[in-house]
Amino acid sequence: MTLVYILIITFLVSYIPRVLPLVLIRKPIKSRFIKSFIYYVPSAVLATMTFPAIFYSTGNQMAAMITSAIVVVLSFFKVPAEAIIVISIVLAFVLSLFV
Repeated sequence: MTLVYILIITFLVSYIPRVLPLVLIRKPIKSRFIKSFIYYVPSAVLATMTFPAIFYSTGNQMAAMITSAIVVVLSFFKVPAEAIIVISIVLAFVLSLFV
């Protein structure tokens, strides 16, 4: 029975934040602050979920830190995302062998 309660609570916790804005906000949002906040939330959530995984995925934190620093530099110079992904995977693998 506790499994049923856990499933119901999990459903409500994940469903309510998705439905509440649709129910409560009927007219278009005019505030620049709220629009920009809503625009950047998905990126921030993705970064928050991905960033810890970067350091624990290789098993070698030094290789992960070096790879992360290089990826940040590459993204600063506007290297395409596909290239950054391939470079980071190869670099993390090679560095985990030698560092």
